[in-house]
Amino acid sequence: MNAPTSGLLRSETSETPEPVRFDTKIAVLLRADLAPWQRLNVTAFLVSGLGATSPEVVGEPYEDADGTRYLPMFRQPVLVFEGEKETLRAAHERALGRSLPCAVFTADLFATGNDRDNRAAVRAVPTAGLDLVGLAVYGPRNGVDKVLKGARMHP
Repeated sequence: MNAPTSGLLRSETSETPEPVRFDTKIAVLLRADLAPWQRLNVTAFLVSGLGATSPEVVGEPYEDADGTRYLPMFRQPVLVFEGEKETLRAAHERALGRSLPCAVFTADLFATGNDRDNRAAVRAVPTAGLDLVGLAVYGPRNGVDKVLKGARMHP
């Protein structure tokens, strides 16, 4: 099979795209007031934990026509949303309430420079007090949709 293109998979025997449907969803929710560099940085950090804790989200390694191999990537799209601070807080509560795997990025992490200090910054704040600027969540499509209620697709 060829690599997925825009959520479609082409069959080796046909050029007619067959829709690929996933029963799960990977989503990132970003606070709307972040600078562009922060949005990219937060998104990259948030999704990095999914492959390690949910290996089923990772596809097979890539290889070009010359045989050069590349790292595997997620097997499905990552949808990016945005919302206000209150939207992130509510989504975080719903994700925890549904026991969905999630990653958080707080405003404090912009002032740290390594994993140890990042973890310490999160550990120092109670759940309700986290100053969330980003959240990644993975799980059943309908559950993730409910977690993201009130968020809008990132422009």
